Amino acid sequence: MDPEVSAYIEKTVKETLEAEIEQRVQAALKAAKGPDKAAIIASKGSLDMAYPPLILAATCAALDIECAVFFTFYGLDILNKKKNAHLGVPPVGNPAMPVPVPNIVGMLPGMTAMATSMMNGWMGKAGVPTIPELLDECIEEEVKLIGCQMTMDVMGVKREDLIDEIEVGGAATFLNYATDCNITLFV
Repeated sequence: MDPEVSAYIEKTVKETLEAEIEQRVQAALKAAKGPDKAAIIASKGSLDMAYPPLILAATCAALDIECAVFFTFYGLDILNKKKNAHLGVPPVGNPAMPVPVPNIVGMLPGMTAMATSMMNGWMGKAGVPTIPELLDECIEEEVKLIGCQMTMDVMGVKREDLIDEIEVGGAATFLNYATDCNITLFV
């Protein structure tokens, strides 16, 4: 056999074999790690704090990462049918406001409405979905949404106040899910 042909065949077989071995190693590592799963806790119900857990959850779904969001304390407002479309941005004690607002000014009547209107405008101009739209996307993509039973009891929130597509459970429900997660976030 021609030495060039023999060298070509040897090189091709070696490259093919190395690629196959690498592919199998990566598949074994992924299988050993288990599926990607994310657990997110949403603990605040203001407009600026409702976006992060919902955007992260929707992004997980888009990346085929199984995800659950646990809504506790004021985070339950994100699930509240009467409140989630009208969440506000309080300017008092919010040092990250793009337009710095002294607390004394932020306490004036109408300032929360103004800050909320500004944020809604920025999000709309950037093409970011509203909170209800993000919730709908999460529901459509089968993100697990868990309302905290203890918080509901403590704050007098009734099940019928919350969107229909959620599960109600306590810390144990969420922790049972989160135990198998390789991504955990607290917002």
